[in-house]
Amino acid sequence: MSKLFESTEINGLKLSNRFVRSATWEGMAGDDGSVTPALVDLMARLAEGGAGLIISSHAYIKPEGQAGPRQLGVYQEALVAGLGQMTRAVHEQGGRMVLQLAHAGGFANSKLTGQTPLAPSAVEGFSKIPPKEMTPEDIREVTEAFSLAARRAKAAGFDGVQIHAAHGYLLSQFLSPLYNKRLDEYGGTVENRYRVLGQVLKKVRATVGDDFPVLIKLNSQDFLEGGLSLEDSVKIGGWLQEDGIDAIELSGGTLKSGTLSPSRSGITAEEQEAYFTEGAQAFKKKVTVPLLLVGGIRSWPVAERIIDQGTADYISMSRPFIREPGLIRRWQSGDLRPAFCLSDNQCFGPAMAGEGIYCVVEKKERQKG
Repeated sequence: MSKLFESTEINGLKLSNRFVRSATWEGMAGDDGSVTPALVDLMARLAEGGAGLIISSHAYIKPEGQAGPRQLGVYQEALVAGLGQMTRAVHEQGGRMVLQLAHAGGFANSKLTGQTPLAPSAVEGFSKIPPKEMTPEDIREVTEAFSLAARRAKAAGFDGVQIHAAHGYLLSQFLSPLYNKRLDEYGGTVENRYRVLGQVLKKVRATVGDDFPVLIKLNSQDFLEGGLSLEDSVKIGGWLQEDGIDAIELSGGTLKSGTLSPSRSGITAEEQEAYFTEGAQAFKKKVTVPLLLVGGIRSWPVAERIIDQGTADYISMSRPFIREPGLIRRWQSGDLRPAFCLSDNQCFGPAMAGEGIYCVVEKKERQKG
């Protein structure tokens, strides 16, 4: 049997295989961030499709941290009941699910929030509206909001949480010298830039307890001049391990990284896949906690090689599951053709239009048939 279908554990959470559905923005929540029947149905289909672990779309922890329309929210108690419906649907299909906790920071959508975006520093040129530099009180409120959101996730029946510290959102901005120009204890050295993330992790852990999985999504590097470097990211990975993180999902790039963004297009050959491999290899020399690798993985041989060579411990994918929720069942059945995803990023168009995310190519083919 392939190692990809081994049973594993992350802090006591038993997973049936090494495949992870990485978080994406589905655009299927209510206008207030509430869970909808469409979102419940999607998560159930993903669980039925065989992914060992499902990571939810990025759920905003405070109203001013919302990134996009119809984004999932976890900022108030009223949302817990709907989140519970989603987790029950996943569990009924034998799946496991963690909730990703996020704050968009300087990339928050001011048209939706009605507020000036908050960021580590008032750096201009990255968003339409210059952000407001966070005060120490703002930082305290955000760290507390992550903690409260984690408590809600546990109450809703999630199997764990993932802290979103990648892709140029708030915690990623604190880590990046390009976005973080602060002169206090939260800026300057990489140790200082890590401070807010370290506080978030410690507060979340204190809230959920030692036996509840806490994961993190982290940039290997920003792929921006003056941004987070791989060297600094590896140091941060070591501190996260010391502070009690249970697993690291390694990604890279930001909304402003151009062709080196997190969701790269035009993946047509195996050598173009797994484009954060260099980062994973560097992390494996420093950390021993489980490593999830995301970034353009489309082929069975690539996935198997990553695990067999010890580059990472889990294969994390997002866009392939948009077209094929049942991809893992297909591979398990012996049909080892690559994922049908074309990596054209057309799937984000319907979500932006308020229709919810789906594969545009697959829908056209279905309509023709």
